[in-house]
Amino acid sequence: MKKKIYYWCPFFSNIATIKAVINSAISLKKFSNSEYDPVIIDVFGEWRDHQSILEENNISIERLNLDKYFKEKKIQGYLKSRYYQIKIFFLAFLPLLRLIQEKKPNTIILHLVTSLPLFINFIYNFKTNIILRISGFPRLNYFRNFFWKIMLQKVNTITTPTVATKNKLSDILKRNDIFLLKDPIIYLKNIKLKKIDKNKKKYFLAVGRLTKQKNFIFLLHCFKSIIQNNKNVILKILGDGEDYNKLNQYIIKNNLQNNIFLAGYKNNVFDYFADAEAFILSSLWEDPGFVLVEAAFANTTIISSDCNNGPTEILEKGKNGFLFKSNDKQDFLKIFEEFKKSDQKIIYKKKINSKRMSKKYSLFSHFLELKKII
Repeated sequence: MKKKIYYWCPFFSNIATIKAVINSAISLKKFSNSEYDPVIIDVFGEWRDHQSILEENNISIERLNLDKYFKEKKIQGYLKSRYYQIKIFFLAFLPLLRLIQEKKPNTIILHLVTSLPLFINFIYNFKTNIILRISGFPRLNYFRNFFWKIMLQKVNTITTPTVATKNKLSDILKRNDIFLLKDPIIYLKNIKLKKIDKNKKKYFLAVGRLTKQKNFIFLLHCFKSIIQNNKNVILKILGDGEDYNKLNQYIIKNNLQNNIFLAGYKNNVFDYFADAEAFILSSLWEDPGFVLVEAAFANTTIISSDCNNGPTEILEKGKNGFLFKSNDKQDFLKIFEEFKKSDQKIIYKKKINSKRMSKKYSLFSHFLELKKII
């Protein structure tokens, strides 16, 4: 009999976790020889835009049908997202409880808005195996620390995408059942690498949600200085988010419209990697940083902040790219100049190293590790 593996991941915006869940489910379907039956739980219609790719890969969806209570499917802002999480906790309590009681999944993997399934798992005696997926080291305030100490008593397994987060959690929680599980980022079937257009003007590329985490305002400050010395430098930023107006106003105020472009959210970032002189990650934190791996696979030179926790691991402290001190403008400008003056043999070697690293994040590699846990 197939083992039923359910994924719990309500989301409110376009984030990398969506791709992680889809690719993880596909990996179980594709490589398990029918041993597992992956199912995604849809709470309020958030997965409808991804239904075609799920159907194409025979991934089932279990709907809690709370759509009428959530008119907005995509929201922005900290307070609004917290309000949505509270709504999910109370409105989805009984539907999720019934689902678990009726379907009796072998395993539920929790990605986002985990407080509800953790609470249900704590107060009821289910035989379901609970795996808590943690991306990014959580801020353990007093309430969360208390909640975790209680609720995690009945969680079978915890996984993290980076070694640094795994080590930190192991020290704090004093558990030996925390495992490294790299995200399934590279799915060869869905990747068509574009050929380099030698006649096309090169640009620097940044990708991510327009939020504080991605620190794009810092990147604009840096490029303002760079453009003052070189009017031909171009920066393209792909993504949407609540900081759009702030970034756009900065560009207009400083007359950077001919050099810096907010290009919006793009489904396929690989179309942009080929013509990029380098990919730049300016984040304040990443765990691990999906687009870093994608840029590496696309043979694009990487310039990244050394923020916690992913970039230093992925770039292996500079072996696979150029690292600058996070949120340090002077160090960024220094490393940027180092990149511009680097011998092509050095850049080529970094590209080869990063390409080799990116293969550790394939669907098959993820499947082999996930199978050991479930």
